[in-house]
Amino acid sequence: MILAFVEQDGGRPDRSSLEALTFARRLAMSSGDALGAVLFGSRAGDAAAALGMFGVSSAWVIEHPALDSYAPAAWGRAMTQVVTASSPVIVLAAGNDRGQEVLAYAATMAGAPMAANCVEIRADGTSAGAGAPFEVTRQRWGGSLLEDARLEGTVRFVTIAEHATPSEEAVAPSAVKVETFTPTLSDADLRVRVVARVAPEAGKISLADARVVVGGGRGVGGSEAFSELEELAGLLHGAVGVSRVVTSAGWRPHSQQVGQTGTRIAPDIYIACGISGAIQHIVGCKAAKAILVINTDREAPIMSRAAYAVIGDLHTVVPAISAEIRRRQAS
Repeated sequence: MILAFVEQDGGRPDRSSLEALTFARRLAMSSGDALGAVLFGSRAGDAAAALGMFGVSSAWVIEHPALDSYAPAAWGRAMTQVVTASSPVIVLAAGNDRGQEVLAYAATMAGAPMAANCVEIRADGTSAGAGAPFEVTRQRWGGSLLEDARLEGTVRFVTIAEHATPSEEAVAPSAVKVETFTPTLSDADLRVRVVARVAPEAGKISLADARVVVGGGRGVGGSEAFSELEELAGLLHGAVGVSRVVTSAGWRPHSQQVGQTGTRIAPDIYIACGISGAIQHIVGCKAAKAILVINTDREAPIMSRAAYAVIGDLHTVVPAISAEIRRRQAS
């Protein structure tokens, strides 16, 4: 069996998890193995029942009074117990913060090897369950280097680089056998856990899920000037993102940072305004289908990634774009 850790919120699977699940399904199809999933949290059962659309045949819903909220060590402990019960040959998760953390705990507790941010997995032999080693290709140094590695062991843990595979439903959906699983935990497993959550503003689009992102960097000039970018993002039903220098200056919150140490985005279009394009920022936006750069510096590094570019002052160009959108919407 191939087992995937699927994150969910309110009964809806996370986008990054569905991407990793698509990757896992393709691996299962090539090796002839079944595909299973593990889910945590309130309404996990609702999310599990919908995973048949992605080829999942078995799902384990973790039930424990202390695990409705995130607790990394406890979730990792529960994962290892499901692994013991189901005997998968490989466990996968999305290469986001939570996926990396939970699988790192689980691999350590299981005494098994783990490879992070993989973009390809190759199994020797006709079946992944034949006991032969796995060969993986994974991203290193923020995606600037690809490394080939070999994983050996009874079970292996792997995270899939975010946005390496678009999520796709299976051609032939499967019926999902949903089972509840109650792990055995110690107080030490629960020393770190989420005790409260702050809900985002009503109607606000998540940066990770936005189809349009308007990004701002040092060239915006200050916190007040971001009102122009907010207006454009609102007109395009998108979200505002920023470079690291902006958050370091205190102009915008870290939750809006796009980059290696921020959010990795995959919008239909990323409009980068006044951003030079350090490698850490490129790592965060390179999955965008198209990048439009607005910058006075035609030699800015981000220009090499641009599908379109406007050489000009963003404080002239951005309001002009917004004005044209408003004009067309009114006509």
